[in-house]
Amino acid sequence: MAHHADIDPLSGVETTGHEWDGLQELNNPLPKWWLYVFFATVAWALVYWVLYPAWPLGSFHTKGLLGWTARSQIESDLAAGHQAQAKYLDRIAAATVEQIHDDPDLLNFALAGGRSAFAVNCTPCHGAGGQGNPNFPILADDKWLWGGTLSDIYQTIQHGIRAADDDTHMSQMPRFGADGVLKPNEINDVAEYVLSFTKKSTDAAAAGRGAQIFADNCAACHGDHGQGSLEVGAPALNDGIWQYGGDKSTIVQTVTYARQGVMPNWSKRLDDATIKQLAVYVHELGGGK
Repeated sequence: MAHHADIDPLSGVETTGHEWDGLQELNNPLPKWWLYVFFATVAWALVYWVLYPAWPLGSFHTKGLLGWTARSQIESDLAAGHQAQAKYLDRIAAATVEQIHDDPDLLNFALAGGRSAFAVNCTPCHGAGGQGNPNFPILADDKWLWGGTLSDIYQTIQHGIRAADDDTHMSQMPRFGADGVLKPNEINDVAEYVLSFTKKSTDAAAAGRGAQIFADNCAACHGDHGQGSLEVGAPALNDGIWQYGGDKSTIVQTVTYARQGVMPNWSKRLDDATIKQLAVYVHELGGGK
């Protein structure tokens, strides 16, 4: 008996004969090109499953015929890169920072390596170009708390500042206000005197009174004229460069409560060759001595 197709009157498409609540299912098969693509993806999945790691099985997984993983490829690439760099890294490890600086090949390599290490480890505090950030010193000028020679910078990176290291840079500014060494009016006067170094004092009488207070309490570290001291990491106060801010209220706060910034001792985190490259790079940022 011949089949008579049931045609939907609205769409003109043959129906499957199925109906739900008065809605008829149209007989619209998938396009052949779509089916071919679907079958191709199924075939590709099967090939991938055979060749590459695919199925997790508890504490292990199928390895695949090729045994390739992204992790193993990265490990291989890193090993190859380290091998390619070994001739430079071995020489850097055996040389002083001064010898690295004086060798053009080692200098170029160290600058490239130091730039990468600086971007990963130092930019959060010191900025991408060593321009510094609030509360963190600038590395691209010629002002240094603990010295700007190659060996000084190397020492600072190695052992840090006020870090848990026997050879770290260590100094402590008194809390002149919090510990009652100076009264609030005396701190006001010494702040005005400090501002007078850069001609920013607005109270000449207070600055005059602050001169003797400064000489008695501050000059031993910061110098008679606020020039600072590299031996104890005391910053210059007469150059207009401020790590924590140079307005009067910030200076008053600093004198009252002191500042005790900390820098990590990177010898606990980085190998010596990397620290030497960092020292050379920081020295070349523009402020090295």
